Amino acid sequence: MQQAARTDAQSAQPLEQAQRVGPAFSVDGMLAVRQATRRAIAQIAAGVRPGMIEEDAVEMAKGVLRDAGLALSWHPTRVRFGRNTTKPMRLASEPGVVLGENDIFFIDIAPRMDAFEGDGGAAFVVGEQPEYARCAADAEALFHALRRLWLSEGLTGRQLYEHGRQWASARGWVLNFDLPGHRVSDFPHAAIHTGSLAEFDAAPLPLRWILEIHLRHPSEPFGAFFEDMLLEDAFFA
Repeated sequence: MQQAARTDAQSAQPLEQAQRVGPAFSVDGMLAVRQATRRAIAQIAAGVRPGMIEEDAVEMAKGVLRDAGLALSWHPTRVRFGRNTTKPMRLASEPGVVLGENDIFFIDIAPRMDAFEGDGGAAFVVGEQPEYARCAADAEALFHALRRLWLSEGLTGRQLYEHGRQWASARGWVLNFDLPGHRVSDFPHAAIHTGSLAEFDAAPLPLRWILEIHLRHPSEPFGAFFEDMLLEDAFFA
């Protein structure tokens, strides 16, 4: 029994270490950079127009971030159009994709503000295409469905993504596990933990994890993305 207790304690240590924070961590700092991130996403989306080339939208997004005092980013600034919305973030976009009159795009940004890491993303639709609109809405809806399960049931990261896979499949989408959620903290979070939320076998703590949702149509070349920090309902009012 004593040996089993020691083994359980040893296995718990990496999980605890994965949720620790750095010396500059601040609740106020993390909330401030999250707010700035969500505000920048809205500003970038407002500047995207049909007829734009994706690369030009990325440069516009970088300008929005610079003007907001968010020139530093801990991962590349991404705006993805049309068929590029199906690609995992680790894969480069197909160059030269133009946003159509009836199309879908998403934004993924990771600004640093002082010592603190932001990360956020959302999908948007231009024109009229009901399936694009449904995909974008479902990506955000799945984020909140899983977030509420996290709040009410204290599920592990692995359990959250398994629920997400089932939820997406029931609605005709594929949940992309190449975007499996991750830590955030005072920069750099990679010095603390590099593993994914989808493989994390403990209940995630608030202000430390980004829940990523990337949905793809099973056969058509489009998808949608939404990500934000795991937080209580009051932060989404």
